[in-house]
Amino acid sequence: MRITVLGSTGRTGRLVVADAIRRGHLVTAFTRRPDTMPDTLSPESVVAGDGRDPQAVRSALAGADAVIAVVAAATRKGPHHTAEVARVVTAAMADTGVRRVAFTSAYPIVSDRPRVPVAILRRMLADAYADTARMERVLAATDLDWTVVRLNRLLDKPARGNVQISRDLLDRPRSITRADAAATLVDTVETGTYARSAINIAGR
Repeated sequence: MRITVLGSTGRTGRLVVADAIRRGHLVTAFTRRPDTMPDTLSPESVVAGDGRDPQAVRSALAGADAVIAVVAAATRKGPHHTAEVARVVTAAMADTGVRRVAFTSAYPIVSDRPRVPVAILRRMLADAYADTARMERVLAATDLDWTVVRLNRLLDKPARGNVQISRDLLDRPRSITRADAAATLVDTVETGTYARSAINIAGR
């Protein structure tokens, strides 16, 4: 499978690239900072560009079977342009005939527990979460085989290989390693099991 990874030089994006290559996929790494691609990674190609640039995105999607978009973690500071990236990517997919896409999102935009921490997060990151919610609506309005993968409390630790995946709210939303999140993203586009749905993932 040919997979284009947006956000491929971020902490999670690098792990997505590594996992996809390990499985034998041909990876196009799309990034604003190609000079930060680790020497240990060898994607088939690296395309420099911004996810808001339609021409650059179409170039990165040429020949792809699937797209994984690892958007930046929510912060209080802007600009918040996740929804804009989603509009550009989905339009480019329609133009190039690519059907399958997985976009990262944030579990706190839908979670209700633990109540106090979630309430604080929603207040502190109101603008960022609003942008993320718009991104989800952009995807849901398309006829693509999209999957929203909502991440919860990412850890920079080795993979544990034990992941909760649910379309419903999680009973115990534990933290998850970036490596496990990356593997789940690759699983998602490989299998298409969760096409046209949002899933919440966390560690066990």
